[in-house]
Amino acid sequence: MLDSIRQAGKSIGRELNRAWENLSDGWRELVSRNNQSLTFFELNESELPPQDENAYFNFPRWGIVPCEIVETEDDILVRVELPGVNREDCSIRLEGGTLYITGEKHFRQVDGPRLYHLMERAYGSFERRIPLPRHVQIEGASATYVDGILMISLPRAREDRVNDIPIT
Repeated sequence: MLDSIRQAGKSIGRELNRAWENLSDGWRELVSRNNQSLTFFELNESELPPQDENAYFNFPRWGIVPCEIVETEDDILVRVELPGVNREDCSIRLEGGTLYITGEKHFRQVDGPRLYHLMERAYGSFERRIPLPRHVQIEGASATYVDGILMISLPRAREDRVNDIPIT
C-alpha cells in the first residue's frame, strides 16, 4: 500500500513538472514574440460609461499592437495591425532609426446599462516604437490604411550612413 502511494506521488510530481514546463515554454514564447508589441494604452476617463465608476480600473491598460517588417531590395515595408483605430487618429514619425506609430482607440459606448463579463481590448492613446533594420529615406515614403492595417513603405537608403569619428 505504501509503495503504491509513493508511486502515485512520483507520478503526480512528474505530471506537475511537465505542466510547469509547458506553461514556462508558452510564457517564454509569448514574451519573445510579443515583447516589443506590448503597448501601453492611456485611457481617457471621459470616454467611460457613466454608470460604472470602477470601469477605469477594469479596462486593460496594456494591449498588443502587432507588426511585421519586410525588407525588399528597395524598401522596408512595415505593416501594423490597428483594429478599431480610425485613420485620422493615427500618426507616423520617423526619428533616427525608429518608427513611431501614435494613435488613439476610442471606447464606443452603447446606450443603456451594460455589464461586461470579459474585457480584453485596450482603449486610449498609445505609442508603438518600431526599430528599423536599415537606414531609410523619408523622401518617397508612403503609408496607407485599409481594413485596420497600416502599411508603411520606406525606401531604403542607398548606402548605410556610416561615419568614422576620429579620436583626438
